Amino acid sequence: IGDSAFAGHASVTVVTIPDSITSIGERAFYWCKSLTSITIPDSVTSIGMSAFAYCNSLTNITIPDSVTSIGDGAFSFCDSLTSVTIPDSITSIGSETFYQSTSLVSITIPDSVTSIGDEAFSGCRSLTSVTIPDSVTSIGEAAFFLCMFLTDVTISDSVTSIGDVAFGMCFELTLTVPRNSYAAEYAKTNNIPYTYP
Repeated sequence: IGDSAFAGHASVTVVTIPDSITSIGERAFYWCKSLTSITIPDSVTSIGMSAFAYCNSLTNITIPDSVTSIGDGAFSFCDSLTSVTIPDSITSIGSETFYQSTSLVSITIPDSVTSIGDEAFSGCRSLTSVTIPDSVTSIGEAAFFLCMFLTDVTISDSVTSIGDVAFGMCFELTLTVPRNSYAAEYAKTNNIPYTYP
């Protein structure tokens, strides 16, 4: 599906992508504000930058295991999206992937992911808890910024880099971190409440 193929088509409500499709281009469904359901087949291997950005009526999406890359901002401003399962074929969550998806309450990050990009979940105000798997080594700047109701994030000692204000404006947050870990030092330095497992 080409770049901007259906961008701005406000009347599109349901999309079933055929098995012959291998990639979803940049901004392919950008601002399809009435889109409520999309079926992505196992033939798709990549989802482009901002592919579903501003799909305001999309409530959930299943990303098949065949997908190996998701572009920056792919699901940004999807403010009805409540849950997403990221397949274990994905190794990185890009910048602004779920930026301002304000209804997102559940996200499953598989242990194939090694990095979480800048502002990846920034502004996801409905998120309450996140477990970051042992595979993750870096968390980008403002990755969870303004996740105001996030109360619990578990970070393992595999994480060796956490960007500025990664958990900024997360007023209810307590980090669960291993003793003597990078994450523990980060919490102390940034005055974030923390506990040990």
